[in-house]
Amino acid sequence: MLVSAILPPLSRDLGLPDWMAGAIFSLSAALWAITSSFWGRKSNDWGRRPVAALGMLGFSVSMLLFGTSAALAMSGHLQGSLVIFICLLSSRTLFGMFGSGTNPAAQAYIADRTSRAKRTEEIASLTSGFSFGAVAGPAFAAAAGAVFGLLTPVFMISAAAAVLSFLIYTRLPEKSAPKKEVGLKKGQKREGDGLWRDPRVFPFLVFAVSLSIVTGVLTQTFAFAIMDKLSLSGAMAMQFTGPAYTVGAAGTLISQLVIIPRLKMTNRTLMVVGALSLSLGAFLIVPTREFAVLVLAQFFVGIGQGLARPGFSSGASLAVGSTLQGNVAGLVISANGMGFIVSPFFGPWMYENVHPYAPFLGAGVMLLFMAGFARKVFPANQVMEDDPDEPPEIYD
Repeated sequence: MLVSAILPPLSRDLGLPDWMAGAIFSLSAALWAITSSFWGRKSNDWGRRPVAALGMLGFSVSMLLFGTSAALAMSGHLQGSLVIFICLLSSRTLFGMFGSGTNPAAQAYIADRTSRAKRTEEIASLTSGFSFGAVAGPAFAAAAGAVFGLLTPVFMISAAAAVLSFLIYTRLPEKSAPKKEVGLKKGQKREGDGLWRDPRVFPFLVFAVSLSIVTGVLTQTFAFAIMDKLSLSGAMAMQFTGPAYTVGAAGTLISQLVIIPRLKMTNRTLMVVGALSLSLGAFLIVPTREFAVLVLAQFFVGIGQGLARPGFSSGASLAVGSTLQGNVAGLVISANGMGFIVSPFFGPWMYENVHPYAPFLGAGVMLLFMAGFARKVFPANQVMEDDPDEPPEIYD
């Protein structure tokens, strides 16, 4: 997600139109959505650890190529908007194809090792960490970019991901094999085939896709709003987007460390309150030109992401048994990226071609509908079917 802070000022410094920045996000998200469910299923067969490590390695290589392409463009060795666009776009395809493996493997790893009673809290911690990264990544990118140069955080995070890939593969405990189906005859369908249509899972996926659309719009468009509302150049904007994203990250940490563990909210409440908080953040961006109000908006966005994402992720996990955890994790992560395929149209394109207020007003209204959808469709207390194969507590 640090690319969301770097790409808008980078694209303007390189003379690329705003829609190209959105298209780079879109292709990566499309590949993410297509391949996440594949990696989730593969984690059932290969194990969680190798798939998570492969995903992190793919992300590392992708960021290295992205930073190299951008550096060559800034130095003049790559010229022409189309050439630069293709190079940046190609580097992000690796992330969409391979980086998508880490998240479903991680969620399934947690689900394998928790009882159903503990799973909401544990998956909430995992997905809140994902949400924290979604706002902390841009914050880190903005802060490091303002001090050390625009592309420095890209190479730093690439190196960190390579180290993490090695540590995951060599040090992560995985003494127990994931639960998978055995004894299938040739041509026989697996239990998880068509799981996305299952009425236990489908409503969670609808909410997840909708959330990914609005968070994509807010993330991809916020940096442009900062630049235009405060009349800042691309490089100067990093000094303002950094503190704003940092406050958003703090909001997500509050969700993860305070609100979720202490209030013990149900999955439905997490989704409803999260959507309302995100909606408030979106509406706050529209009328103001004050930096303090823009920072406050990011705080509500961070709170909302930290609540809503764990709500549907843990809810979908609890809806199925132990043999389908890799499958449902892949579907949830796929849904997380699916909205980013179309969010560039509702975000950067509408911001540039319709009206600067349009993306934020549209996201705010959509979030209100999502809150109503969650309250109507999901039960107040999710019924958890007994699973005889569940582990009693976290192990390994």
